[in-house]
Amino acid sequence: MDIRKIKKLIDLMIESDLQAIEVKEGDQSIALTRRSPVVAGNFPAMPTPVAAAPVAKTPRGAVETSPMVGVFYEAPSPGEATFIKVGQTVSAGDTLGIIEAMKIMNPIEATQSGVVEEILVKNGEVIQFGQPLFRYRA
Repeated sequence: MDIRKIKKLIDLMIESDLQAIEVKEGDQSIALTRRSPVVAGNFPAMPTPVAAAPVAKTPRGAVETSPMVGVFYEAPSPGEATFIKVGQTVSAGDTLGIIEAMKIMNPIEATQSGVVEEILVKNGEVIQFGQPLFRYRA
């Protein structure tokens, strides 16, 4: 299915305030679903838990998230060195990777300085809006 058609479906969902849409074209189909933000009073009362569930340790450090849907690339082009490596110190504004969206290469820049602790996506992976990409400590 053409990315332009998908973009039109997304625009239609936003304009019409649709929560979900599914379209089939021949042997291809696509289903899109929007998440609703949780607003106080917008959900049923939950019973109070008797015992608190164990809290998983959350890795510390800043997390860079994807500003768009697209394909992630770790280097400027195939065969070239990656923009960053785990353990590398980066400064605010440094390029961490590239997201290709609609045939446009969009650099992902560090929002603050720090040491790269984890690269959370793989080269060539399709990523979603808001998906965590990198974690680093300041």
